Amino acid sequence: MDHGNQFWGTEPVGKLMRQYAVPCSISLLVGALYNIVDQILIANASYLGSYGNAANTVVFPLTVVALAIAVMVGDGCCAFVSMALGRSKPDAARRSVGNAVVLVTAGSLVLTVLYLGFADGILAMFGGTVNAETFRLAKEYFFYIALGIPFYMFGQAINPIIRADGSPTFAMISTLAGAVANIILDPVFIFCFKWGMLGAAAATVIGQLVTAAFAVWYLLHMKRIKPASADFALHGGVCTRTLTLGVTSFLSQISLVAAMATINNMLRKYGALDVVFGQAQYAQIPMAVVGIVMKFFQIVISVVVGMAAGCIPIVGYNMGAGKTLRVRALFTKLLTAEALVGALALILAEGFPRHLIAIFGAANESVYYTDFAVKAFRIYLCMMVPACINKACFIYLQAEPAERLPPRCCPCSERWCSA
Repeated sequence: MDHGNQFWGTEPVGKLMRQYAVPCSISLLVGALYNIVDQILIANASYLGSYGNAANTVVFPLTVVALAIAVMVGDGCCAFVSMALGRSKPDAARRSVGNAVVLVTAGSLVLTVLYLGFADGILAMFGGTVNAETFRLAKEYFFYIALGIPFYMFGQAINPIIRADGSPTFAMISTLAGAVANIILDPVFIFCFKWGMLGAAAATVIGQLVTAAFAVWYLLHMKRIKPASADFALHGGVCTRTLTLGVTSFLSQISLVAAMATINNMLRKYGALDVVFGQAQYAQIPMAVVGIVMKFFQIVISVVVGMAAGCIPIVGYNMGAGKTLRVRALFTKLLTAEALVGALALILAEGFPRHLIAIFGAANESVYYTDFAVKAFRIYLCMMVPACINKACFIYLQAEPAERLPPRCCPCSERWCSA
């Protein structure tokens, strides 16, 4: 039976990698730009400055929590679908898509309620109490960002599913559309309307809504995997395997959240003991600077994770079809590309930190800000090459392990694919 994806098992792997990995990398990179554009414009707004930057840094990990849950569902479904198609099990693929839609919708609503109900405690947990002004701006920004969480998570979760349906370009366009809306509205709201953190958040949420609208449209017009109404009924086996396959994507993102929470609180605690940063007017600088460093790191990681995630449907299909030599060839090409990206990032971070900092409004700040930022860039990012390779392996291998498990545990076995 022709399900339209056989070319995953016949086309040259290099060509397939370019066809899927490049749009996926662009999609994730553009998705990362939401928060990064906010931070750049906030930093260059004189009435917000480093206080706004620090507030953005506090909220950033909380958006990554939402992303972690979304990609766990989306990437897990993508892997499930591609392996099911490789085994000629279209019914299982459709059921996985339907269940994924329900899971991400329910999960996003629960997370939004938690964020709105426990905002003060959550912000304090992520270092928001460094000073009163930072906490005030973080709380304002977080409230509106939390309202957009359902749109953000839905768009991010459906994106991998769109790729699994054989439309990587549409997945990229949907993300680009939202990012363009955000980039256009951000300066209007922040500089023209003087809405401050509200303006930055509003532009972000509108952009996320645009991407979510594209995702909804595609779900209603899927090319190959068209779930029926019955496929949206949750099935324990399908949900379990979808989430299990996506757990590596979840861990990849949630590890960043844990690191940011630890770093923010250490900066708040030990910054208060520093001769310079212990002063009230400079207390927010370390947190603002580390936020910038993490944004650069996020840009690079978005590219490498995108390259690996773009290969998931190709790997899953070929593993399902038993074509392991093609999988190995693709993995070799991927590692080479990831190492090159890491090397380029390392050169930029170590050789041109002042130029990178200048993008985030360093000219408006004190010499303490710039000096600390240069040190932070060079120390924190000195291991970019192994970090890129590690992230790539982490994501890439989620499409493989199911084939190594006993048949009854395999998501493409009779048990899971006929469920």
